[in-house]
Amino acid sequence: MANSSVCSRHFKTGEIVLSAKGRRKLKPGTVPSIFRWTKPSRPGVWEHCPRAAATGGEDGAADDNSAASGSNTGMEMDCEPAQTPPVPMIEDHDYAESPFITVDRSKYTDMCKEIEELRQQLESQHLTLRFGLQRFASSKEDIRFYTRFPSYEHLMAFWYLIQEATTRMVRVNSAQRNLSSSTSTESPVTRPTKLLPIDELFLFLNYLSTGCTQRELGHKFNIHRATVSRIIVTWANFLYTLLGSVSIWMTTDAVKANRPVDFNGTYENTHVILDCTEMRCQTPSSLLLQSEVFSTYKSHCTFKALIGMSPHGALTFVSALFEGSISDKEIFRQCGITSLLTPEMEAMVDKGFLIDELVSGKVHRPAFLSKEEQMPEVDVLRTQSIARLRVHVERLIRRVKENKLFDTVIPLSISGSISQIFTVACLLTNYQYGPLVKKWAHAE
Repeated sequence: MANSSVCSRHFKTGEIVLSAKGRRKLKPGTVPSIFRWTKPSRPGVWEHCPRAAATGGEDGAADDNSAASGSNTGMEMDCEPAQTPPVPMIEDHDYAESPFITVDRSKYTDMCKEIEELRQQLESQHLTLRFGLQRFASSKEDIRFYTRFPSYEHLMAFWYLIQEATTRMVRVNSAQRNLSSSTSTESPVTRPTKLLPIDELFLFLNYLSTGCTQRELGHKFNIHRATVSRIIVTWANFLYTLLGSVSIWMTTDAVKANRPVDFNGTYENTHVILDCTEMRCQTPSSLLLQSEVFSTYKSHCTFKALIGMSPHGALTFVSALFEGSISDKEIFRQCGITSLLTPEMEAMVDKGFLIDELVSGKVHRPAFLSKEEQMPEVDVLRTQSIARLRVHVERLIRRVKENKLFDTVIPLSISGSISQIFTVACLLTNYQYGPLVKKWAHAE
């Protein structure tokens, strides 16, 4: 019939050809001949026994006579069957077979439940073996240890603030490949690492909090050490730009609105409390660099920075890192805070900040003994009152240095990005912690 269809497997090779238009068709006179019951033809007698080649002349006639007379030579020939290639048995199709499979309903339900349980076990096992944020989401102690955030909810609240900006993150390797362009964007589809953005943030916070080496982080997150280095530098620059774009310097009205009662009276106009902190660094091989970064106070090569705090405990200023040999006064001169202070803003500092001629406002500083044998009573009381309030900036610095990276000797290999990393660690304290003093909680 013209409209009938037969499977192509029922035809021999060469019986199906292509037309000029590229359509398959059968040769004229071709019929289906390959079925399950088709068997190869049985070889004949002459195909079983090989025959000697016929020769002409008398020799040929002699051979014919000897074969006709039934000589022993002809009868003793080894008649072995010829080796024929095996013919594959192609099974026919069951065109009446139903596409649906009939199974026991209860057995099918039990199998589905078992598959779902095995899938959940596999996912839980994967989370247990994988070192990532989701593994520690249920433990406040682990989140605190690895990120310095008090809980998983606090960390996710911070993540939601920066999540949208991560799509426009400029990566280190992207910047190197696109030197001609000023900006480069990355999408989750074209990301150069196999980690999710939130896991990269977790890696960066883990690096700050635990101070472990990049090789160790590579083993934890199952990535190469060079990839860890690129992630750290990328996120340091990203958070430095993103968090640094938010103004943390407070206005006079905002400081007065959040001022604790401990500052009422003599120090009610105090706008910022300043202090310097130092971090040990690796000793450079150059003697000139050694002399620049060597700190006589720490008796070691250090980096030095200036940190400012509002009276209610929020970080309001952080400078770049300077060499350890610089004085507190010189850091104050170079860091740029002088342009932020106005005459009505008072500053509270330590003894090393001899900055009265650099600012127009009042400076609260502990008194010096000078050449006197004993400090006057009024100076003693003023020093005690200043120390009682200024100690809170030391507690803020301790919060920054709870990141173990700054407890170790900082290698010179990350000196190019250590200033951004330190600034980010300082800015994160405004998101990671509560008030310095519990009774100041209402000022938050």
